[in-house]
Amino acid sequence: MKESILEAFKFRQAIKEFQADKKISAEDFDFILETGRLSPSSFGWEPWQFVVVQNMEIREKLREFSWGAQKQLPTASHFVIILVRKPDHLVAGSDYFKYISRNVNNLPKEIEDMKLGIFDKFQKEDFDLTDDRKIFDWACKQAYIPFANMMTAAAHIGIDSCPIEGFDREKIESILSEEGIINASDFGVAAMVAFGYKKADLDWPKTRRVKEEVVTWVN
Repeated sequence: MKESILEAFKFRQAIKEFQADKKISAEDFDFILETGRLSPSSFGWEPWQFVVVQNMEIREKLREFSWGAQKQLPTASHFVIILVRKPDHLVAGSDYFKYISRNVNNLPKEIEDMKLGIFDKFQKEDFDLTDDRKIFDWACKQAYIPFANMMTAAAHIGIDSCPIEGFDREKIESILSEEGIINASDFGVAAMVAFGYKKADLDWPKTRRVKEEVVTWVN
C-alpha cells in the first residue's frame, strides 16, 4: 500500500501535451472528482467549486489568455478550473457559512454560533484575514488541497495531469462570466488542472531536493 502511493507520486509529472484522441473514462474521472470533493478544508468550509470545461470553443477562448496551458487546453481529455468563493461569502455570519453549518454539517444552533465565533477570531486576529485580497488568497490556499489530491488520485490509476497557474485571472473570469458559467461577484479562479494521457515521448526523471534538505526534526 505505501509503495503504491509513493509510486503514484513518482509517476506524476506536469504534462504539457496529451494524446488528444485518448479519453479518460467517466468512471475514472468521477473517481478523480470524488477525491477532490472529499478533501479537507480549514474549518470545513469547502470554499471551492470545480468547473469541468469540455466545450472546445470555450477552451479556445480560454487559451488566448492562458499562456501556461497552450498545449494542454486543446489536447487534455478533461480540463478543470478550480474556483473559490469571493470574500463576502467567507466571513463569519455569511449566508454561505450558515448553509454549511446548518445544511451540510447539521450543527445545533449553539455549536454553529461557537464555531462562527472561533472563526471570526481566527480570521481577524490569528491570521489577519482583514481585507478582500487576504481572504481570497486564503481561500485559494484551501483550494490547493483538492487540487493536489485530484492529481495524486489520477496518478494512482495511471492518468496524467498538469497543474496550471499561467493565466490572466481577470480575463479568464470575464470569459467564464460572459459564458454564463460563473457569477464573478461570487466566484474567482484559483487554478486550473488538465487531465489526460501524455504523449509517449513526454517522459523524464523525477527530480526533488533530498530529504535532509527538506525535513527538520525537533526532538
